[in-house]
Order: sequence, then C-alpha cells, then structure tokens
Amino acid sequence: MPAEPDQRFYFLLQRSAHRLRTSADRRCLAAAGVTTAQIGALFAVRDEPGLSQQQLARTLGLRESAVTALVARLTAAGLLDKSAHPREHRAVVLELTESGAAALIAAQPAIDRFNAELRGLLGDDGFMATAGALERLAHWEG
Repeated sequence: MPAEPDQRFYFLLQRSAHRLRTSADRRCLAAAGVTTAQIGALFAVRDEPGLSQQQLARTLGLRESAVTALVARLTAAGLLDKSAHPREHRAVVLELTESGAAALIAAQPAIDRFNAELRGLLGDDGFMATAGALERLAHWEG
C-alpha cells in the first residue's frame, strides 16, 4: 500500500526541487550560460548594488563559504566585480558588470517560460498557493 502524501511530504518536496532545479539550470545555461544559483546571486546584486558577500549569503540562505565560491566563479566569468567595503576592513562589496546584466536579460525569457509552464501545470490558484506555501517554508524556523 503506497504511503499517504503527508508521510512523504519531505521526499516529494526534495524530488520536486531536484527536478525543477535541473530543468531550470538546463534552460538558464542554454539561454545565458549561468545556473539558477548564479542567476539568483546576480538578481540579488542587481537589486541591491553594493551588497556584501555576507549580506548575499543571508539573502540567498546559503553559508558564507558557499557564497565565497559562487562569487569567485561569477567574478572569474566577468559577471560580478568585487571591491573593498568602504567601512568594513575585511568585507567586499559586489557590483553587477555589464556582462552580468546581459546574462540576466538573456535568461529572463527562459525564466518567464519556465514560470508560465509551472503556472499552466498548477493553475493560477495552485501556482499562487504553492508559491505562498514555499515562501512560508523558506522562512520557517522549525
């Protein structure tokens, strides 16, 4: 007898997240040469120029060590610039480069198509309800 959905919630969430991430990564890589994790960092820096790596880690919900590696890849690719923080001795601030802005523009149609497909799969109400539920889970302190 199959398990009830509530007993498999975490498994289904993980499986769905993996499937969504691999599909979105494939699309973003094809459209703009960047992964969804990289796109998230680029959007965060675009939306808050001068963001520090520590602030970026908080925004993305990642450990600072993971963000250090992510930023290193993005700066090596010419998508982000790093400079010394004006007030904090050991901190750096991040700025989007022209190439980074171009990558976001190139990825946007793929992101829009992906979201439209998910909205079609779930329906408008289901899409909005799922997005709301995931937002609450993302901030849950459990």
